[in-house]
Amino acid sequence: MVYTEILRLLLVIAGTIAGKEIGASVSNSAEAQIISLVLGALVSYVLGGIIARLVDRELQTALSRLRSVPAGAIFSGSIVGTTGLLLGLALGIPAIALIHSSIVYPLVAAVAWTMAVLGSRIGVAKGRQVIRAAGLANLLDQKEPLPTGAILADSSAIMDASLEVVGKSGLLTEGIIVPSFVIEQVKTLSESPDPVKSRRAAQGLKALDSLRGEGITVTIVNHILPADHNATEEAIDMAMKLGLRLMTCSSKATVTRSPEEGEAGSALPEDALPPIINLAYLEKHLIPEHPPGERLVIDLIDEGRQPRQATGYLDGGELVVVNDASHLIGQKEIPVIVSSTRHTSQGILIFARLDS
Repeated sequence: MVYTEILRLLLVIAGTIAGKEIGASVSNSAEAQIISLVLGALVSYVLGGIIARLVDRELQTALSRLRSVPAGAIFSGSIVGTTGLLLGLALGIPAIALIHSSIVYPLVAAVAWTMAVLGSRIGVAKGRQVIRAAGLANLLDQKEPLPTGAILADSSAIMDASLEVVGKSGLLTEGIIVPSFVIEQVKTLSESPDPVKSRRAAQGLKALDSLRGEGITVTIVNHILPADHNATEEAIDMAMKLGLRLMTCSSKATVTRSPEEGEAGSALPEDALPPIINLAYLEKHLIPEHPPGERLVIDLIDEGRQPRQATGYLDGGELVVVNDASHLIGQKEIPVIVSSTRHTSQGILIFARLDS
């Protein structure tokens, strides 16, 4: 808000000066100049607010995934931010020299202010590289301790709809730890040609931002995935070494601890696993089963894998496959009747037919 209002003020000053100068060039009348000045102030007030918010939103987009700031990043952010401010002023000096108008001064100030904010945010994002380039690599060795009681999440947990629900229910008060290779894996899947995987991955990234908005600490730990290691096994190994619980939906990591389920379902021995939070088990037993005959209303958005099938999603992310409904793709609020359900590795799958 502070950045937005300061930028808006600078643009209003520029608009007011521009209105005054336009009025003076059109007429020597004092009334005409006052009217032009007022119009310039009003127009720049409206447009300045829009421009300032758009610029701030774009800067926030670049920063939204960089909430976890290492100690040295603050230092690099101040350095690069100061450099951006000086660069903005340097770019404005020729304009001041060439354009003999008082409107140039607030515009140069606006550019310098934007360059300073952008520079500080780039410095935070690229803190490690800036510190190494400045010959202060020893700052990188001063690692901050991980939050006590935090939970390490792998890619399957990030992409599961239950994660956001668990966080907003108050069960993640100590925050979650996400390895950087997990973030990269989910980002890659969000661009997958598979519509189900890409949708779940994109929702997972949004869920992390939503959890941050709820005040839950999401710590990104820089960790490179070795070329010969599986991502799930690496997450297990990290959780074991850091003494953290692992949140996952992967069958390679989960151990069924429910009395009615019986034997463990993991390929790994139980003593080689960290304490597990199994979101798949939680989802299976808490998400509504949608018994046959239940009536649902969904938007049909895509074709199914079989001829004449159409697909849509419930609010919880459950995929609904509707038989003999391909002619209704693109239409909203279509009533359907549940025929059957199936639990898969990607969540519950609902088969339905049109409600005649």
